[in-house]
Amino acid sequence: MVIKRYQREQMAHIWSDQNKYQAWLDVEIAVDRAWNKLGVIPDQDLQNIVEHASFKVEDILAMEKVTKHDVVAFTRTISQSLGAEKKWVHFGVTSTDVVDTAYGYLLKQANDILRQDLQDLADVVAQKARQYKQTVMIGRTHGVHAEPTTFGLVLANWYSEIKRHQERFEHAAAGVEAGKISGAVGTFANISPQAEALVCQELGLRAQEISTQVLPRDLHAEYIMTLALIAAGIERFALEIRHLQRTEVREVEEFFAPGQKGSSAMPHKRNPIGSENVTGLARVIKGHVFTALEDIELWHERDISHSSAERIILPDTTELLDYMLHRFTKIVQELTVFPEKMEADLQVTHGLIYSQRVMLKLIKTGLSREAAYDIVQPLTAQVWQKHLDFRQLLDNDDQVTERLSKQDLDDAFDYRWHLRHVDEIFQRVGLE
Repeated sequence: MVIKRYQREQMAHIWSDQNKYQAWLDVEIAVDRAWNKLGVIPDQDLQNIVEHASFKVEDILAMEKVTKHDVVAFTRTISQSLGAEKKWVHFGVTSTDVVDTAYGYLLKQANDILRQDLQDLADVVAQKARQYKQTVMIGRTHGVHAEPTTFGLVLANWYSEIKRHQERFEHAAAGVEAGKISGAVGTFANISPQAEALVCQELGLRAQEISTQVLPRDLHAEYIMTLALIAAGIERFALEIRHLQRTEVREVEEFFAPGQKGSSAMPHKRNPIGSENVTGLARVIKGHVFTALEDIELWHERDISHSSAERIILPDTTELLDYMLHRFTKIVQELTVFPEKMEADLQVTHGLIYSQRVMLKLIKTGLSREAAYDIVQPLTAQVWQKHLDFRQLLDNDDQVTERLSKQDLDDAFDYRWHLRHVDEIFQRVGLE
């Protein structure tokens, strides 16, 4: 199970033994209420069950040592708190009716937290994107300087991805927020579809249209895969921060609090530990996808090969993602940004980042693309090899100057050309 270091209290409570068994009891009582509405359980018996059914976690665990079956241990412990009405506990249902429906109920609780986590991150990223909308920086491909962009566009890209995560999350969450009260092999032999509908309505779940003894596990696989996609997205964002915090770059930096220490050996160190932390946790979550996919293939109407795995991956994935979202939201919120360094880094390659604009201007004069490319590239090679100024080489090249004026080259070297559609992009993303 997730260690406390990576748990937040609210999410950890959802997956506690106390809350799990309470969810089981809520399902059992919902079943009895359904039986009562269908005329099977007398009003007084239902009232006694609602008022007196109770448990202690330690009693259930002690009983399980005898029964070797957790649900039987649970129902027998509940029965000990009741009188004659205990005969209605677990009436007409099978273990997985309770466990799977309770999973849906617990995941619904977890999803409420994750949904808010995602929105909190979206809000912070949106605010930062607007703040740095026109903050020019170098765009990089393959880790190499390419052409100018803005830090706001980097963040707007994150925001757009978060919106996709929210859409996928809602679909996957609806899939697992399901219940099944259909009996041993899903035929409703000992309980009715009407009872299932009543139970799910009371718990705020949807009734799965068809099930075996278990809910279809493709629902849970899709859910884990969706959470893993969100984790991978956070890892992508965190990787950008880690790159931009490198000493050679230092265009952004995670907030470094007074008294914080970056290294036990080197007092000067300021490391992107938060971004590295969520990167590692994302790897754990992505590993759960394989397990979730393997859990789809069960024998016939049911086996329990998925059960042990889900006791780990469902709590762990939701808890870790909750922690990751919360921590990364704070990282973005407190991020230190150095706009002057971003602008200064545009000059690192001595003007090479404007090579495409020069080439395109040459093409517009009538040259073929190949000819224009072959004029510009040898000059860029001199810049790389000798650290010369690209603009000066262009000004001294007859093939260039006979086609392009000083004004043409001034325009080619104006970074603002690359930012002229920023407003439109922000509108498309939904940030205006």
